[in-house]
Amino acid sequence: MAQTLRIIKKYPNRRLYDTEISSYITLEEVRQLVLDGEHFEVRDAKSGEDLTRSVLLQIIAEHEEHGQPMLSSQLLSHIIRFYGDSLQGFMGPYLERSLQVFLDQQQQFRNQLNTMMGQTPWSMLNEMTERNLDVWKSMQRGFLDAATAKPAAPAQAPPRGGKKAS
Repeated sequence: MAQTLRIIKKYPNRRLYDTEISSYITLEEVRQLVLDGEHFEVRDAKSGEDLTRSVLLQIIAEHEEHGQPMLSSQLLSHIIRFYGDSLQGFMGPYLERSLQVFLDQQQQFRNQLNTMMGQTPWSMLNEMTERNLDVWKSMQRGFLDAATAKPAAPAQAPPRGGKKAS
């Protein structure tokens, strides 16, 4: 069954209104929707503009301020430097693929822990680290190849006069 898109309206007073449950919700409740895997969009109540990214960034900022941050100042500085860079278009997909590889490896690790048969956790971790490094190297190689690929040379036009060179 296809999941319907949940619409949350953001009003000028910064309140968020969940149209599915007909109630105002908090940023923490939006965060819970993310954790629950709900598909939703946050829309400006007046203009209909998509504000989803802005609200998600706000949630990240609040969580970075409290507790142990996940994103270091150095990492954030590197990301900021990519804005306006010629490789900016590659950065988002690259980070998404990197995170997906990490999530896949994490799931694989959990599955292996559940079915451990005679292996020590350390040997399993070492094997997984080796596989992860291979995948990471392959992904970086693909990224660099795509970034440095030369466009194909255009085909030569026949000489003027309609005669082909022999």
